[in-house]
Parts: sequence; structure tokens; C-alpha cells
Amino acid sequence: MIVRILLPTVAMLLASAASPPPVATYGEGDFVRVRKFDAHVHANVDTPEFLAVARSDGFELLSINVDYPDFPPLATQEAIAVKMHAADPKRFHFATTFSMDGFGTPGWPARAQQQVTAGLARGAVAVKVWKNIGMVAKDTQGKRVFLDDPRFDPVMANIETRGVPLIAHQGEPRNCWLPLDEMTTENDRAYFKAHSEYYMYLHPEEPSYEALMAARNRFVARHPKLSVVGAHMASLEWSVDELARFLDHYPNATVDLAARMTNLQAQSVKDQAKVRAFFLKYQDRLLYGTDLTQNPPDPAARAQNPPAADDFPAEASRVWRADWRYLATGLSQRVDAIKGDAAGLALPRGVIDKIYYANARRVFRLGT
Repeated sequence: MIVRILLPTVAMLLASAASPPPVATYGEGDFVRVRKFDAHVHANVDTPEFLAVARSDGFELLSINVDYPDFPPLATQEAIAVKMHAADPKRFHFATTFSMDGFGTPGWPARAQQQVTAGLARGAVAVKVWKNIGMVAKDTQGKRVFLDDPRFDPVMANIETRGVPLIAHQGEPRNCWLPLDEMTTENDRAYFKAHSEYYMYLHPEEPSYEALMAARNRFVARHPKLSVVGAHMASLEWSVDELARFLDHYPNATVDLAARMTNLQAQSVKDQAKVRAFFLKYQDRLLYGTDLTQNPPDPAARAQNPPAADDFPAEASRVWRADWRYLATGLSQRVDAIKGDAAGLALPRGVIDKIYYANARRVFRLGT
């Protein structure tokens, strides 16, 4: 009789020992108290609002200067960034850039290097190259310029020597090459409808998506000692499988998630286990980012992704909290951009801590 009582008890203990303990995750209530870093924003207005909401919601920021005609001039962007960095150097960081004006002329490499050197001297922690390289910029002979052009080599050598990352926005979401009614997210549809010059489906004479990705990949391969951050999921947002292959092939690359959360959610609605497994496997290579942009008021401004808002602090907090709900918790939420609900990935606390903070601090050499 004693044996009959003990045997089930022993079996239950053995089964309990074989089962892994439940993985600790964060809840919505943890949002404010956890250290976080938005590694892709654009603070283009001389106002304390962005820093104030970042402090309130527990974020450090990396504001990225961009050679983009819809933004203020580069000198203005950098002046604002330097001022905000001085106001809160532990919370506000920025990336500098260089102008493509005059590319192909004898004096361009020296001017570009001077811009990079000056930006870093003012406190920048990274350098940005934008999609105009490959999609817009031409040299003095009228030939399209791609990132793997050897004329960039002196500038890239300077960046590598200084030990700072290059943030590379190359190409666009693959939706850019699809008809509007075949795009997978509403935010892409709105952006490209408003920015026809970047909507490649309307410009079949322009480089293909595949050509732009190939040029970027050649560049990353040619600079194995350069830390490269692929902005916007390295424009491989449509497939975590493709992004995994990119990260496997290029160990010097990391990627940020800026403005591509809805593309991830569209995939996780179809196969949440695959998307979650991707985050677990590449937890050291992913940087949280949003592309939140505060620009001067402009009644004629076109659609942005994320969209501009009249109440910027409220919109920033809304975006941050919605992303936290998706990545950190198992809660579901309505996502208008995919016209459906997306369940949260409930990533482990340790993974969230890396993606939301530790990875950015390491990549941008800010310490732990």
C-alpha cells in the first residue's frame, strides 16, 4: 500500500523536474520602469517636448540626421541635435551625416569627411546614409550612385577608423515595388501614395528592389570591420527568413525595427511562432526603433511613416506603448495598418532588455 502511494508521487516529482520553469515576461505595467532606447527618431524641432516625453516614458533617444529634402537643412538638423544633446547628454544621442551634393567632383570626398569629422566632434555616435544613395543621387556624369561605389571608400575608411557605426537606409519596403492594392500594410500604402517619387512601381526604369539589396550587400561584405546598422530591418521587413539569412551572412550587421513593426505584425498573424523564434535567435542583433519624427509644422507636409500628429508627445507615447504591448506582452491589440488584431509575442525579459536597451548601448559604444 505504501508503494502504491509513493510511486505516483515520485513520478510527479520527476515530471516536475523535467519541465522548464515558466519564462518571466514583462507586463504593460512594467513599461515605464524598464530602461529603453529608441534607436531611430528624428528630432527636427528646437523644443523640449521630445525630451520631456522620453523622460516620462523612460527612453533614451538616438536622433538621426538625414539628407532628406522633406526635413530641415542638414546644418539645422545638426544644430538642434547638438543643443538637445547638451541639454540631456545621458538621454539624447544623435547620428550625423554628409551631403551628396557634388558627388563625383574632386573635392567631394574631403568635404564629406569634414562633415563626418565635425559631427563626431560635436558628439555624434554614428553616421547615417540614406536611400537617396541608390534611388536618387547621381554623379557629375548623370550616372546613378550606389552604396558600393568605390568613391565612398575614403569616407567609409574614416568612419571605420573612428570606430562608429554606419546606419544605412538602403532601398524601401518591398511593398514599394507592388501595386497599391497588393501592399501588405496600410502605412506603406499611404506613404507611397503621397511620395510618388519613391514609389518604384510607378518607375520601372529605376533600379529594382533586388538590385538595391545586392548593392547594399556588396557594400557590407566589402567592409567587414565596419559596424553597419540596417535601418528599417535592412529593407527585408517582408520576411524574417530573409532577414535571418542577411544577419547570418554578415556578422558585422545589426538592424533596427524602425517603422516596420506593422510588417512584423502582418507576418506574426500568419505564423507567430516563426516571428517569435526569430526574435529569440537574433536577440543580440536587433535594435528597437520607431522613426518617430518631429518636424516643423507644415500644412503642405505629405504623409509620413509613422504619420505626423498634432499632439506629438501623446503620439510618441502611444506608439511606444503599442510596440511594448506587442513585443513584451502576450496581449492582443487592433492594428489598423493590417486591418486586424495582432497578439503580443511575450518575449522573455532578458530578450526585451537587449532589444530595448543593451544592444543599442553596445552598438553605439555608450557603455552598459
